[in-house]
Amino acid sequence: MSASGFGLAGIIGMPVAHSRSPVIHNHWLNAHGIRGVYVPLAVQPERLKDALPGLVALGFRGCNVTMPHKQTAMALLTRVNDTARRIGAVNTIVVEEDGTLSGFNNDGNGFVQSLRDARADWRADEGPILLLGAGGASRAVVVALLENGAREILIANRTADKAEALAKEFGANVRTLAWADRSAAVADRALVVNCTDRGMVGKDALEIDLSRLKPSTLVADLIYTPLETPFLAEARARGCKTVNGLGLLLNQARLAFKAWFGVMPDVTPELIKAIEATF
Repeated sequence: MSASGFGLAGIIGMPVAHSRSPVIHNHWLNAHGIRGVYVPLAVQPERLKDALPGLVALGFRGCNVTMPHKQTAMALLTRVNDTARRIGAVNTIVVEEDGTLSGFNNDGNGFVQSLRDARADWRADEGPILLLGAGGASRAVVVALLENGAREILIANRTADKAEALAKEFGANVRTLAWADRSAAVADRALVVNCTDRGMVGKDALEIDLSRLKPSTLVADLIYTPLETPFLAEARARGCKTVNGLGLLLNQARLAFKAWFGVMPDVTPELIKAIEATF
C-alpha cells in the first residue's frame, strides 16, 4: 500500500472508457472523505507486463482488471487467491505493503451478494439452477454458487463444447443441457441466470420462451446496460423477483474498495442515482 496519504486506484482494460467503476469509487472516496482518485487506465495487451509493476512504482493501492486482461494478468502477479484460481481470472489487484501484487476475483461473490440483496433468505442449495452461457462470467458464477453450496447447476450454451468443458472441470454438481432445451428447462428452477451478452445495449434480445417460468423462481441477468433487459422484463411480468447486473458491479466494487482503502462502503440511493445518470 502506498505510504503517501493520497490513495490511487483504477481500472486496467482496453477499452475502458465505458466503465462505471470510476463513478462508483470516486463517489465513495468523496463520501468517506478519503483523499484519493480512481482512474481509467487504457492498457494495450502487449503493455500489460509493464503496466502492472508500474502500479507499484506510481504508488497505487491497486486496481480492477477488465477485458482483455482478466486471464493474462494472473501470470504476472505474486499470488492469486483460490477463488480467482478456480475461476481462471482476476478482477481485482491489491498492491501489498512490500510492493508485491495479489490477485482476487470478486465477481462471483458480488453476484451472490446481489441475490441476497434482492432476497435476504436466498440459498444456493434451495433448488436446481439454470445458467445460460458458458463464458468467463458464467465461470465466476459457477464457482461462487458451488462455494455457497449449490447442488445442481445446469449450463446451456449455444456452443455445447464450452458448456461441457465447464461441467467436466467442476464435477458432478454441474451438468449440461442442449441449447434447444433451454425454454423447457426454466420450469422447475429455483434460479435462472443469463450469463450471455444477449439483451445488452446494441445486441439482440436473448431468445427464450419463459411461459413455463414459475413466479417463485429468482431470475438474474449479469447485464446492467440496460438496467432491465427484455429477459428480465418478461420474468418480472410473470411475477418473478428479478436481479440485474448492477448489484454484481456494486458488490464486487465494495470488496475492492475495502481492500484498497480500509473502509467497507455502502450502496446508497445517491450512488445509484449517480450511476443511472451515466446511461
